Amino acid sequence: MTAIDNSAELRAFLKPYTEKSDLRGALSFLGTLAVYAAALGLGARALAAGHWLLVLPCAVVLAFSGVRLYVLQHDCGHHSLYRTRWLNDATGHVLSLFSFTPYRVMQYNHNQHHAYLGNLDHRETTEIYTMTLREWQTAPWHRRLWYRLYRNPLIMLPVGAVYTYFLAYRWPRNTARVGVWGVIAHNLALAAYFAAIWVALGASGLALLLGSGVLGGIIGVFMVYLQHNFEETYWDRKPELDFRKATLVGSSSLDLGWLWDLGSGNIAYHDLHHYNPAIPSYNLRRCQHDLPEHLKCHEQIRWPEALRSFTLKLWDEEQGRLVPFPKDRPAAALAAE
Repeated sequence: MTAIDNSAELRAFLKPYTEKSDLRGALSFLGTLAVYAAALGLGARALAAGHWLLVLPCAVVLAFSGVRLYVLQHDCGHHSLYRTRWLNDATGHVLSLFSFTPYRVMQYNHNQHHAYLGNLDHRETTEIYTMTLREWQTAPWHRRLWYRLYRNPLIMLPVGAVYTYFLAYRWPRNTARVGVWGVIAHNLALAAYFAAIWVALGASGLALLLGSGVLGGIIGVFMVYLQHNFEETYWDRKPELDFRKATLVGSSSLDLGWLWDLGSGNIAYHDLHHYNPAIPSYNLRRCQHDLPEHLKCHEQIRWPEALRSFTLKLWDEEQGRLVPFPKDRPAAALAAE
């Protein structure tokens, strides 16, 4: 018996962890914001004074604080940080400044991701695009080249971070669906925030903010990749697609250490989040550690397996697993190119 077979028992087990606390939500938000502000202020002054040994740890703390604030905004999008909808939405809009992400756009995109998780016919809704092995074998050379570059972690992580958080969210393709003026207002507020940092902390403050924003984006893309790109993940097509299996088997549970969980707001336990998005991030780690063995769908992924996952590039529909690029290519395919 697996967690999928015991879905009723799993739902019952998870229900207590969906209990929200306005106090814990506020402490998570305000505490993280305080660390963010302290790291930014101290790091900017260290950068201006040339104290490079202090700049680096401040930049790392600032980057992880930004990641945590994004995760809290993501909680607000699911209305799971606080008990009331209006408080979640109000906090989500405030957090837009620090995550560089317009709240309603993030909420819409992420809800689409949840709705089409594991669906091979709707891969445009996932954060990391994945080709199937069959598509790769029939693709022209220029598409293969594009995809090789796209899935190269040395390109995907930094370029993906800059593109997503600094470019794509400034005028996303679904703007008309979530509100043009909301995105414009977010962009203006973000410009005002950058100007305020310039006035308060000078060029060093703005440089540190933008640099840590790139680092935080890299951490974010790293996490997003690992959430659904691992060897025994799950994809399928309707009508065979099993949504419960997609949420549990197709989403990872990462064990990258307590400090990583602290810095990333416990979003590493992504299978539980997808199965029940009402669980607040401050309950996810405890929920995972309390989870009985017979309700677990797969082993947790640790650092060696996490790094190996970046060698996996294509979904093999016949094997039902993620695989590397083929080493040997048929002569006919080579001739066709």
